[in-house]
Amino acid sequence: MRGGQVFMESLLLHGVDAIFGNPGTTENPLLDRLIDYPQLPYYVALHEGVAVGAASFYAQATGRTAVANLHVAPGLGNAIGMMYGALKAASPLIVTAGAQDTRMRLHNPLLSHDLVAMAAPVTKYSAQPQTADEMGPLLNRAFKIANEPPYGPVFIALPVDVMEGETDVPASCAGPIAAAVAGDDTLARAAGMLSESASPCLVLGDEASRQNALGELVALAEHTGATVYHQGLRAHVCFPNRHPNYRGRTPFEAAAVRKLLAPHDLVLLIGGNFFEDVWYDRSSHVPDHARVIQFENTQHRLALSVPVDLGVTGELKHSLGRLLERLEETPDGEYAAAAAERNAALAEDDRVRRAAAAETLEKLSDVSPMAPVRAVHELSRSLPENAVIVDESITASLEVAHHFEETDHGDYFGGRGGGIGQGIAGAIGVQAANPDRRVVAISGDGSAMYSIQALWSAAHHDLPIIFVILSNREYRVLKHNLDIYRARFDIGSNKPYPHMDLTNPTLGFPEMANGMGVPGETVTDPDGIEAAMERAKATDGPYLIEIVVSGKS
Repeated sequence: MRGGQVFMESLLLHGVDAIFGNPGTTENPLLDRLIDYPQLPYYVALHEGVAVGAASFYAQATGRTAVANLHVAPGLGNAIGMMYGALKAASPLIVTAGAQDTRMRLHNPLLSHDLVAMAAPVTKYSAQPQTADEMGPLLNRAFKIANEPPYGPVFIALPVDVMEGETDVPASCAGPIAAAVAGDDTLARAAGMLSESASPCLVLGDEASRQNALGELVALAEHTGATVYHQGLRAHVCFPNRHPNYRGRTPFEAAAVRKLLAPHDLVLLIGGNFFEDVWYDRSSHVPDHARVIQFENTQHRLALSVPVDLGVTGELKHSLGRLLERLEETPDGEYAAAAAERNAALAEDDRVRRAAAAETLEKLSDVSPMAPVRAVHELSRSLPENAVIVDESITASLEVAHHFEETDHGDYFGGRGGGIGQGIAGAIGVQAANPDRRVVAISGDGSAMYSIQALWSAAHHDLPIIFVILSNREYRVLKHNLDIYRARFDIGSNKPYPHMDLTNPTLGFPEMANGMGVPGETVTDPDGIEAAMERAKATDGPYLIEIVVSGKS
């Protein structure tokens, strides 16, 4: 058999059921073999970044390893930003790129470069088989590394001659590996610390949600009367957002995080990176009086950036379930009453907060162009039934988190790492993973332009995504950050915002969508959003709605 056949068989052995790619000449050994493997659908992208973004979100949505197939050095370069996002999101992903025949290596052939070195900084592992005999063992290693916590992308270069070389070394799969289990003594210590706390809080990353532990998180928050936050950028529903204990995301600077956590004497960190700052602060994230417990499924993340009083390693769903059992084994009437009192206070505070938000919405109801909060509110009232939200609304993300109900894992997907363009590219993968649910992808106009080619892929594969572009015709987040920069560095300025407006000319999203086979329209009146959504829902394939909203200036 040949190396290319071993490659394809390796994908099947490891449960791969989708490939996202941008074809090229050095990818012919893979593309030609797809004809013999109809169980491996290939989603075509017009840009390598779109292929990786779609594959990363597909892996997040399914929990299975996805494959992105790129084209040589320039194609790999095009995808580096999305590979960075996949690394930050801990997406189990195999990224490949066709490489020139190794026998041409010393002749500096067209499009050649050191692909392994290019990919190494944004992957967990980067390698190239030197012979067809190495294909099976190397793929086995790649899948193992991609699926070891913390999960992440792995890169494999595929030289043409290696793909077509003869070998008698077959594809192989190591099989499932049992997850670690947290020790009972450690869990007993954690339960004791929680029982002693007068004001606990949870700070959540994505990992517990990925392990379907939302039920355990809710039970833990209610049992302890804990306030719940999640890390600033998230890929998943970290906690049901209508729960009264939920208080949204943490800020992006240490001093603001420290202020947020100041009322708490115990901080329980669960499954994530937690604090990713944009601005430098000398202060620590956690107040001095607070003790810290961290639960992770890998030793790698424990105390990585925040010192802990207790670190717990083990599969999170099991560990949290056993922690709850420990808490319930030692009933304390006084503690239960205090937890109930905290829950009641949080419920009342939640009621007040929601009333204030409704009042703000009312005050902005007649603003023209419409305020982003009004646009998001109207969208939330007209979503398709059982919709999945893919969010890259950036400056409207808090409004999306407030107005759109997020109950279960799989209801929401977002980009990690801060690189933009992930939203509409990722929607391709999320819709492919959820053929029975309608995906609504919400993006800012600036973000959308980074991967606008994804509209063609949606039309080409008849994916019924509703793309919603919130057009403020500016890079609004950059204007906010420039204000912060000027204030932090005491730069008194009445200067305008340089090069941050998306005008002259104004972007025409329905026109771009129509050119790629996607019908679309522009809405400027909030009363027109519901009708536009009805037209989108009545369309079998993809549809685009551009909503013009107010900007910062």
